[in-house]
Amino acid sequence: MCAECPGRLASGVDAAFPDLVSHHQDLVYGMALRMTRRPADAEDVAQEAFVRAYRALRAYPKERVVSLRLRGWLAAIVGNLVRDRARRSAPPTATLDGVAGWLTDPAPGPERVVAERESARAWQSRLAALPDRYRRAVELRHVEGLSYPELAEALGRPLGTVKSDVHRGVQLLREAWARDEAVAAQAGVMR
Repeated sequence: MCAECPGRLASGVDAAFPDLVSHHQDLVYGMALRMTRRPADAEDVAQEAFVRAYRALRAYPKERVVSLRLRGWLAAIVGNLVRDRARRSAPPTATLDGVAGWLTDPAPGPERVVAERESARAWQSRLAALPDRYRRAVELRHVEGLSYPELAEALGRPLGTVKSDVHRGVQLLREAWARDEAVAAQAGVMR
Protein backbone atom coordinates (compact mmCIF):
# COMPACT_ATOMS: atom_id res chain seq x y z
CA MET A 1 0.00 0.00 0.00
CA CYS A 2 1.33 3.42 -0.87
CA ALA A 3 2.72 5.88 1.64
CA GLU A 4 -0.25 8.20 1.05
CA CYS A 5 -2.81 5.60 2.14
CA PRO A 6 -2.94 6.53 5.82
CA GLY A 7 -3.71 10.07 4.68
CA ARG A 8 -6.36 8.79 2.29
CA LEU A 9 -7.87 6.70 5.09
CA ALA A 10 -7.91 9.75 7.37
CA SER A 11 -9.75 11.71 4.69
CA GLY A 12 -12.34 9.03 4.11
CA VAL A 13 -12.26 5.51 5.50
CA ASP A 14 -15.16 4.29 3.36
CA ALA A 15 -13.50 5.34 0.10
CA ALA A 16 -9.98 4.14 0.96
CA PHE A 17 -10.76 0.95 2.88
CA PRO A 18 -11.23 -1.32 -0.17
CA ASP A 19 -7.67 -0.44 -1.23
CA LEU A 20 -6.41 -1.27 2.26
CA VAL A 21 -8.06 -4.70 2.06
CA SER A 22 -6.81 -5.30 -1.47
CA HIS A 23 -3.22 -4.44 -0.62
CA HIS A 24 -3.03 -6.25 2.71
CA GLN A 25 -5.29 -9.28 2.37
CA ASP A 26 -2.38 -11.62 1.58
CA LEU A 27 -0.43 -10.44 4.63
CA VAL A 28 -3.43 -10.75 6.93
CA TYR A 29 -4.54 -14.14 5.62
CA GLY A 30 -0.97 -15.50 5.49
CA MET A 31 -0.30 -14.53 9.09
CA ALA A 32 -3.62 -15.96 10.21
CA LEU A 33 -2.96 -19.22 8.35
CA ARG A 34 0.50 -19.63 9.86
CA MET A 35 -0.81 -18.91 13.32
CA THR A 36 -4.02 -20.98 13.17
CA ARG A 37 -2.73 -23.65 10.75
CA ARG A 38 -6.23 -24.15 9.36
CA PRO A 39 -7.52 -22.40 6.22
CA ALA A 40 -11.08 -22.07 7.53
CA ASP A 41 -9.90 -20.52 10.79
CA ALA A 42 -7.50 -18.25 8.91
CA GLU A 43 -10.35 -16.99 6.73
CA ASP A 44 -12.42 -16.23 9.83
CA VAL A 45 -9.51 -14.43 11.51
CA ALA A 46 -8.70 -12.42 8.39
CA GLN A 47 -12.31 -11.34 7.98
CA GLU A 48 -12.60 -10.38 11.64
CA ALA A 49 -9.27 -8.51 11.45
CA PHE A 50 -10.54 -6.32 8.64
CA VAL A 51 -13.84 -5.74 10.43
CA ARG A 52 -11.95 -4.62 13.54
CA ALA A 53 -9.60 -2.49 11.47
CA TYR A 54 -12.52 -0.77 9.75
CA ARG A 55 -14.29 -0.07 13.04
CA ALA A 56 -11.09 1.24 14.62
CA LEU A 57 -10.28 3.49 11.66
CA ARG A 58 -13.78 4.97 11.78
CA ALA A 59 -13.36 5.70 15.50
CA TYR A 60 -9.76 6.98 15.48
CA PRO A 61 -9.03 10.70 15.21
CA LYS A 62 -7.50 11.70 11.86
CA GLU A 63 -4.10 12.36 13.45
CA ARG A 64 -3.87 8.79 14.68
CA VAL A 65 -4.92 7.33 11.32
CA VAL A 66 -2.30 9.40 9.49
CA SER A 67 0.46 8.16 11.81
CA LEU A 68 -0.39 4.43 11.52
CA ARG A 69 2.09 1.90 10.20
CA LEU A 70 -0.59 -0.14 8.53
CA ARG A 71 1.24 -3.47 8.13
CA GLY A 72 2.39 -3.54 11.74
CA TRP A 73 -1.00 -2.40 12.98
CA LEU A 74 -2.82 -5.08 10.98
CA ALA A 75 -0.32 -7.70 12.14
CA ALA A 76 -1.04 -6.72 15.75
CA ILE A 77 -4.78 -7.11 15.15
CA VAL A 78 -4.28 -10.58 13.64
CA GLY A 79 -1.99 -11.63 16.49
CA ASN A 80 -4.50 -10.47 19.09
CA LEU A 81 -7.38 -12.27 17.38
CA VAL A 82 -5.45 -15.53 17.11
CA ARG A 83 -4.37 -15.33 20.77
CA ASP A 84 -7.98 -14.75 21.79
CA ARG A 85 -9.10 -17.76 19.74
CA ALA A 86 -6.30 -19.91 21.15
CA ARG A 87 -7.44 -19.17 24.69
CA ARG A 88 -10.83 -20.59 23.76
CA SER A 89 -9.69 -23.75 21.97
CA ALA A 90 -6.84 -26.25 21.68
CA PRO A 91 -4.25 -25.49 18.98
CA PRO A 92 -4.37 -27.60 15.80
CA THR A 93 -1.37 -29.35 14.31
CA ALA A 94 0.92 -27.65 11.78
CA THR A 95 1.58 -28.60 8.18
CA LEU A 96 3.58 -27.04 5.39
CA ASP A 97 2.38 -29.28 2.56
CA GLY A 98 2.71 -27.43 -0.70
CA VAL A 99 4.95 -24.66 0.61
CA ALA A 100 8.07 -26.28 -0.83
CA GLY A 101 6.54 -25.99 -4.30
CA TRP A 102 6.47 -22.19 -4.03
CA LEU A 103 10.22 -22.12 -3.60
CA THR A 104 11.13 -24.24 -6.61
CA ASP A 105 11.07 -24.05 -10.35
CA PRO A 106 7.76 -24.91 -12.05
CA ALA A 107 8.63 -28.54 -12.88
CA PRO A 108 10.81 -30.16 -10.23
CA GLY A 109 11.42 -33.89 -10.24
CA PRO A 110 9.73 -36.13 -7.66
CA GLU A 111 12.91 -36.61 -5.62
CA ARG A 112 13.38 -32.87 -5.37
CA VAL A 113 9.75 -32.32 -4.35
CA VAL A 114 10.06 -34.91 -1.58
CA ALA A 115 13.36 -33.45 -0.36
CA GLU A 116 11.95 -29.92 -0.33
CA ARG A 117 8.82 -31.01 1.54
CA GLU A 118 10.96 -32.78 4.12
CA SER A 119 13.16 -29.69 4.42
CA ALA A 120 10.10 -27.43 4.79
CA ARG A 121 8.69 -29.71 7.48
CA ALA A 122 12.02 -29.75 9.30
CA TRP A 123 12.24 -25.95 9.25
CA GLN A 124 8.61 -25.65 10.35
CA SER A 125 9.35 -28.02 13.22
CA ARG A 126 12.43 -26.02 14.21
CA LEU A 127 10.45 -22.79 14.04
CA ALA A 128 7.57 -24.25 16.06
CA ALA A 129 10.04 -25.38 18.75
CA LEU A 130 11.25 -21.82 19.39
CA PRO A 131 9.93 -19.98 22.42
CA ASP A 132 6.86 -17.97 21.40
CA ARG A 133 8.49 -14.52 21.61
CA TYR A 134 11.26 -15.56 19.19
CA ARG A 135 9.01 -17.62 16.91
CA ARG A 136 6.54 -14.78 16.40
CA ALA A 137 9.32 -12.25 15.77
CA VAL A 138 11.07 -14.50 13.22
CA GLU A 139 7.80 -15.37 11.44
CA LEU A 140 6.73 -11.75 11.13
CA ARG A 141 10.17 -10.59 9.98
CA HIS A 142 11.32 -13.40 7.72
CA VAL A 143 8.09 -15.07 6.61
CA GLU A 144 5.74 -12.09 6.43
CA GLY A 145 8.45 -9.56 5.57
CA LEU A 146 7.49 -6.89 8.08
CA SER A 147 10.05 -4.16 8.65
CA TYR A 148 11.47 -3.77 12.14
CA PRO A 149 9.30 -0.70 12.94
CA GLU A 150 6.22 -2.63 11.71
CA LEU A 151 7.31 -5.61 13.77
CA ALA A 152 7.69 -3.44 16.88
CA GLU A 153 4.18 -2.13 16.39
CA ALA A 154 2.74 -5.59 15.70
CA LEU A 155 4.27 -7.08 18.84
CA GLY A 156 3.89 -3.99 21.02
CA ARG A 157 7.56 -3.99 22.00
CA PRO A 158 10.41 -1.49 21.60
CA LEU A 159 12.36 -1.57 18.33
CA GLY A 160 15.58 -2.74 19.98
CA THR A 161 13.75 -5.57 21.71
CA VAL A 162 12.22 -6.94 18.50
CA LYS A 163 15.57 -6.71 16.72
CA SER A 164 17.08 -8.71 19.55
CA ASP A 165 14.22 -11.24 19.46
CA VAL A 166 14.63 -11.77 15.70
CA HIS A 167 18.39 -12.12 16.05
CA ARG A 168 18.08 -14.59 18.92
CA GLY A 169 15.36 -16.56 17.12
CA VAL A 170 17.49 -16.89 13.98
CA GLN A 171 20.46 -17.89 16.13
CA LEU A 172 18.37 -20.62 17.81
CA LEU A 173 17.21 -21.85 14.38
CA ARG A 174 20.82 -22.07 13.18
CA GLU A 175 21.77 -24.02 16.31
CA ALA A 176 18.85 -26.42 15.79
CA TRP A 177 19.83 -26.89 12.14
CA ALA A 178 23.46 -27.58 13.13
CA ARG A 179 22.30 -30.19 15.69
CA ASP A 180 20.07 -31.85 13.09
CA GLU A 181 22.93 -31.93 10.58
CA ALA A 182 25.30 -33.43 13.16
CA VAL A 183 22.77 -36.15 14.03
CA ALA A 184 22.22 -36.89 10.35
CA ALA A 185 25.97 -37.05 9.74
CA GLN A 186 26.43 -39.48 12.62
CA ALA A 187 23.61 -41.63 11.29
CA GLY A 188 25.19 -41.56 7.83
CA VAL A 189 22.25 -39.79 6.25
CA MET A 190 23.14 -37.53 3.33
CA ARG A 191 21.40 -34.15 3.23
